[in-house]
Amino acid sequence: MKKFVVLFSLIVGAFAFFSCEDSDDVSEEPHLIVKFQFDPNQVRLNNLGQPATIPSGHAAQSPDFRKISAHYFELAPTAYTQLTEGTVLYHADETTQGGSVAIDFSKAVVVGEGEAFLRIPLSQVAQGNYEYVRVSLAYQEYNISIRNNGADYQGKLASFVGYNNYITTHSIGNNSFPVNGNRLQGYWAFALNDFPYATSGQAPAGATTVPNPIAATSPIPSGSCVVTGKFAQNLIINGNETRDVVITLSLSSNNSFEWQEVTSDGKYEPSIGENVVDMGLRGLIPTYVK
Repeated sequence: MKKFVVLFSLIVGAFAFFSCEDSDDVSEEPHLIVKFQFDPNQVRLNNLGQPATIPSGHAAQSPDFRKISAHYFELAPTAYTQLTEGTVLYHADETTQGGSVAIDFSKAVVVGEGEAFLRIPLSQVAQGNYEYVRVSLAYQEYNISIRNNGADYQGKLASFVGYNNYITTHSIGNNSFPVNGNRLQGYWAFALNDFPYATSGQAPAGATTVPNPIAATSPIPSGSCVVTGKFAQNLIINGNETRDVVITLSLSSNNSFEWQEVTSDGKYEPSIGENVVDMGLRGLIPTYVK
């Protein structure tokens, strides 16, 4: 009986060893992975992708980004590739529940800096030589500073920059914002971190900056948030990749939260009527690692 137990143990051990060997030999298919990062020191651009200063009578701050979501992702071969005519790799869920077609925020993929937003098998990515990335941003969540009666406070702002957004109820911490309808680009909500104060509002139509350095050859629709960026060296997908290709989308948060001043002190003070005018990110620099 003892000999049988020893022999059985040897057989089981050998089977486990070869099973592990077989498992190690099976490699996972390589993927295209897309991540975001936020850079307050990256150049601040206007809608045409040119360096931009803060307009007279306005002030701005570089928010502390926490989360982001996008509605659309495309690789474009050249500056003459029209929107949607490149390799479209992502298009978020939409709905007509609020009337007109809108992004369904309840199904949005919301990630933090450095987290994978997209993970697509490279076998599903068309082979090609890509010069540009186009990403339609939809949602931003970040910390900002506000002033009230001479004191400064910290709070969190939810910024909806997608072309149209269907929202049921969204929240910031313990604060709920029931919407149950569509909100156009520029809807925002804000809550203080340590005090029971929350509010919401709407930036002016068409005021959200959306940098597109190839606007002359490949424009984007008015009211969209399709930010365009150029690779320093073209991304080539040839179908022979054996490792993941990781694209990092570096977004400029350089004074991206902008308001119209009542008191010219560079402090955002909504209680005296200082209104948000622009929440658009200020440029896109895409890089990749193969």
